[in-house]
Amino acid sequence: MVYYFHSVRLDQEKCKGCTNCIKGCPTEAIRVRNGKADILEERCIDCGECIRVCPEHAKYAITDDFSDINDYKYRIAIPAPAFFGQFSDKVSDEEIIATLKMLGFDDVVEVALGADYVSMAYRNYFMRDDIVRPAISSACPAVVRLIQVRYPSLIPHIIPIESPMAVAGYIAKREYAKKYGARMDEIGTFFITPCPAKVTAVRQPVAGQANVDGIISISDMYGLVMRNISKLKHYPEIVKAVKVKASANGLRWARPGGESIGFADEITHVQVQGIPHIIKVLEQFEMGKLGGVDFLELQACPGGCLGGALTVEDPFVARVYINKLANKRTEDIDIAPDDYDDLTEQGLLYFESEIEARQIMSLDADIGTALEKLEKLEEITNELP
Repeated sequence: MVYYFHSVRLDQEKCKGCTNCIKGCPTEAIRVRNGKADILEERCIDCGECIRVCPEHAKYAITDDFSDINDYKYRIAIPAPAFFGQFSDKVSDEEIIATLKMLGFDDVVEVALGADYVSMAYRNYFMRDDIVRPAISSACPAVVRLIQVRYPSLIPHIIPIESPMAVAGYIAKREYAKKYGARMDEIGTFFITPCPAKVTAVRQPVAGQANVDGIISISDMYGLVMRNISKLKHYPEIVKAVKVKASANGLRWARPGGESIGFADEITHVQVQGIPHIIKVLEQFEMGKLGGVDFLELQACPGGCLGGALTVEDPFVARVYINKLANKRTEDIDIAPDDYDDLTEQGLLYFESEIEARQIMSLDADIGTALEKLEKLEEITNELP
């Protein structure tokens, strides 16, 4: 049996067996047995829907503790764009980055910078003649796993390009190693995540590599930053030294429609957020009803990454904050061709392996035997009241 890592876990003591999680699970991965919820690991996609709907807070996501950064000689934070949307417009992005450094990180490289590179890779991808359309964004790991589980026929449509997180992780290590002569294995990159699906994407990548050594939830880091940001008045030099490198468009990847901003007008794109809506669209896709659509930007969480299960701010409010921060930045950045080519040659932009479908509760490895069992299953079902 294939082992699947899952970041979403169950607290048995808190669970009351209320079935709310069953109703909200998009892949039917939860059963109630002996009065407690039971997660079927081969079906779970770590979308975090059960965390949202559980009234007893019996579902939770495992992440790393902040103290784990001390396991590395050099420590780099790679915050998701959604992290910046958790703070009011009274806090600047420079102050947020400076506080992370004050807390113990040697450097901060925004995942939004990785998004700038991935946006360029997406544009180049659509210039090819051999792509199948509609092409599906690969940025949301919960969506990729949903397709693996429920819509395996659509796997060829997933764009084989790494996530901004993976690209930012590599850039962070490469630049720090070049600047300070550090060994790559001495550098720890810590992703500040909005959702449990990205925790799973780091621990068990579907394809390619994560380039991330630790994952800390946005909710945990938000609390640490808010408790310490007032101390910056004693270290004004840290704030002055911060130089934001990512673009406004990279930062906007946190919100719905952010991935599609960089496309030319001739690329027809559809943005969908929330698992129930995504399921409806993918079902239409399977039935051939999406003719004329070039790109599907699918985000499992309502409100995009700003609505992740591990965030703290309301996604609609967070979107306002993100837009205000983005408006202060350059719309796009100039990526040096040599730099982009280096990432491509290193295998950091495109998946190294193909995405495979998940075998979900197959009746038998032999198709003939499986059909016999299916007939028997139907007979028994028909006899039941």
